[in-house]
Formats: sequence, structure tokens, C-alpha cells
Amino acid sequence: MSTISSTSSTTSVAAAAAAAKAAAATALQQAGQSIIAGSTGNSTLDVSSLVTALVNAKVAGTTATLTAQATNDNTQISAVGQLSAALSSLQVSLAPLATGAFQSDFTATASGSGLTASASTGAVAGSYSVNVTQIAQAQSITSGAFTSTQAAALGTGTLTIAVGSKSMSLNVTSSNDSLSAIAAAINGSSQNPGITATVVTGTDGSHLVLGSSTTGASNRINVSVSNLAGDNGLSSLGVTSAAGTGTSGASTITSSGTIAWTQTTAAQDAQFTLNGTAATSSTNAVTTVLAGVTMNLSSASVGTTQTLTIASNTSAQISDVESFVSSYNALVSTMSSLSTFNSSATAGSQGGPLLGDSMLQTIRSTLGNLVGTSVSGSGVKASLASIGVTLNSDGTLSVDTSTLTSAVQNNPTQVGTLFNSTNGIAKQMNTDITSFTKTGGIIDIRTSALTADLKSVTTQSNSLTSYEALLKSQYSAQFTALNSLMATTNSNSQYLTQLFGGANSAGALAKNSS
Repeated sequence: MSTISSTSSTTSVAAAAAAAKAAAATALQQAGQSIIAGSTGNSTLDVSSLVTALVNAKVAGTTATLTAQATNDNTQISAVGQLSAALSSLQVSLAPLATGAFQSDFTATASGSGLTASASTGAVAGSYSVNVTQIAQAQSITSGAFTSTQAAALGTGTLTIAVGSKSMSLNVTSSNDSLSAIAAAINGSSQNPGITATVVTGTDGSHLVLGSSTTGASNRINVSVSNLAGDNGLSSLGVTSAAGTGTSGASTITSSGTIAWTQTTAAQDAQFTLNGTAATSSTNAVTTVLAGVTMNLSSASVGTTQTLTIASNTSAQISDVESFVSSYNALVSTMSSLSTFNSSATAGSQGGPLLGDSMLQTIRSTLGNLVGTSVSGSGVKASLASIGVTLNSDGTLSVDTSTLTSAVQNNPTQVGTLFNSTNGIAKQMNTDITSFTKTGGIIDIRTSALTADLKSVTTQSNSLTSYEALLKSQYSAQFTALNSLMATTNSNSQYLTQLFGGANSAGALAKNSS
């Protein structure tokens, strides 16, 4: 039998067993009357009721105890699960406060259009002047026009198609030497270096359009043709791209065949200055110029000079603290509901499933003590109360938004000390929660013990069920035989009375002798 229970659950189990035993005793007394009545010849035995009463008298108390214990185990498993879930929720809300990410949250705002930015860890608050002269582009080139006859069969050979340092090789045979088949083969190749091919048919004929999927001056498109046979225009698919020499750095192209290519969009880098320092980027998502900041450029930013402001995201920091307080209060509420005492409830069910539980008390006192402590560092001493988070008499926390806002905006050193990633309040609380919920922690130990106890109760219940079935079989056979014997005895008694007479009459033998 289990010993894992609170005071209230122990009382409940005992009460259930006592009630079951009392009910079984009453049923047994009633069954006894059946035996008395049967023995006087007034009726036959009620075998079914008698067997049920006797078996219940044997097993009722144990059955009730096991049933109540299983209910208690399941209730406590559920309660521990609720407690664990509340702790996990609190731990999630602690993450930005415990890891040092709290004060690494920044906003990035541009004064004009076409420039957006985001800031993360490594960013530094400040104001920067950004002048954009051009954005990064992906190259796109278009071949000259091929006649319908040429487009249907360009000839055979090998095309080597490159974008920057990546390339693919395409064997053109008589089965795929049409312009559309070549475009399809480029697009479908597993070696495609990052290029799309499209056939555009105009009034002058069919054109092959090649476009790089990657921006930047270095991602230029080059096509070379080799192993030509039966050339019907295939040689004109050759084209060479070169790096630009002008201030824009835009690419230029040279056609290899008689049908000239044109460049629709040049391959080029983004060019801009940051506080007067010239910089370039192969993409329009610029990540390497300003630490911790990603600048996103679009065409609307070209020719503009804008102010980019990086600032601490105080609204997010306030939200992080408020989220922590909300989760902590939810945990306090969960612990209170699991350990409450209701004097108006029926006896045995007045206490919560974890009333008086040492595990819950350990968690409650550990975390409760932490919220009232101070943290020192960088010559500053800080506590939750110093930033507007106060402890209430019921164990919950309250936030004075005005005080919290002032602390975050005007005293970041104090806030940073309170939530530092070494020994800050959130860091300590996160460590304690991990110790409670980890494998081998007090919650895991309790859950394992309850699960093992429940398994033991189930085993005992199964054994008791088998024992009950055996008793029923034995008692049924015995009382069925007794019932038959009593019926025979009563029949013989009646016959002898008729023959010899009874207390109030003479029998048949006496009448015949007279």
C-alpha cells in the first residue's frame, strides 16, 4: 500500500475504506436473515445475495482503499503536472531577463523612405547619417532574336553557364536543341548555379532571357559554347560579362556570336556612405557595416540622405518584466489552489491535493525568497522593488508601470545589474526552476514515486479481482449445495410430520391404528 499522500488524501482514503466496510457489514447482516429463514423452512436461500454479501465483507475495505488510493495518486499526478507547467511557463518568461538579451533589444528607425533597419545583440545606441547612391541588383541579360527555324533547332554542342563562381554544363543534342528545350534544361538542372531561363517571343523572333537569382557585382552571368556541330545559332548563345569600371561598378557584356546580347539589368553592389564612410554590399540586406544592425535598402532610398537612429527598445524591456510578473503570479495562484483548505467542504475533501506538501513548500519558499533579494554589481545595488515591482501579502507581485518605465529609460545600469546574466534575479530563478524540473529533481522524483505507486495499486487491484472471483465461485458452490440440502431436509421433515404427527395433530399412522 502507498505512503505517498497528503493529510487530506490520507483521511479521504481511510474514510472511503470505513464507509465500504460499514456497507458490507449491513449487507452481510441482511444476508444472515436469509440463512435463518431458509433453516426454518419458510423460504429458500438467496444464494446470489448471500454470496455477494460474504465476498464484499471480505474485500470491500481493501477495494475501497485501493480505489481511493488510485484516485489520490491520479489527483496528485495531475496536481504535480499543473505545478510543473506553471514553472515551465515562468521559465519561458524569464528567458530574456536571464540570458542577458534583455538589454540587447534595440529599435532601429530611419528618417526617410526606402531604408528600414533592425537591431539585435551587438548594436550600440546612436544616430547615423546614411546616404545611398545605388542599390544591389541581380543581372539580367537578353539574347538577340532567333528566327522560328533557328529557335526550333539551334545545333548541337556544350553550353557552360556560370553565375559568379558557380557553373553548370549542359549537353545540347538533337533531342533538346530548341531554344525552349534549352531553357527548360537550364531551369531543371540539379547543377543550376542560381539562374533562371525564359524564352520571350516578340515580333522580331524568339529571345533567351537569363537572370541571376543573386544580387551583387560579382554574380555575373557568363555562357560559353564548345563542341559545336551543325551550328544554326547555338554559337550566338555565348556571352561574357565583365566587372564595371565606372563609379557604379555595373557589369558590362560582350556577345560571342553574330546575334548580340543586351543587358537589361546590370550586376552591381549597393553603394552608400555611413557617417561619411563609403561602403558597399552585394545584397540589399546590409549586415557587415554596422555591428548588430541590418539595413534593408530599396530603390526609394537611392539619392537620399537619411538619419538612422538605434535606441534601446524600452517598450520591449517593460513588456518583458510585465510578462515575468504575470507568469510568476500565475505560478503563485496555481500553488495556492493546489494547497488551499476549504473548511466548508465535506470531511476528507477539504484540502487541496498538495496541502502541506513539502515539495510545494520548498518551491514556494525558494522562489519567494528570491523576489525579495538584492543584486549588486558595477557599484550598483538593485532589487525588484527598486524598479517598481513589489511583493504583495498574498505572495503575488505588482508592477508600478511609471516607476518601471523611469528605471528602464533613465537608469539602465541599475536594471542591467538586476537582470545580469551571471547572478541576476532572473538568472537565479531560472537556475532554481531547472533544478526543480530536471530529471532527478524534486518534481521528477515525486512524479516517478506516484507513478510507481499507481502501478502497485493496479497490481494489487488485479490480484484482488482474481481473489474475489475465486471466493464467489467457492461460496456459490457451497451455498447452492446448502440450499439443496435444506430443501431436502424441509421436505423430509414435512413428510415425517404427516406420517407421525406433530405438536398439534396426529399423524397418518396414529389415525390408521385407531
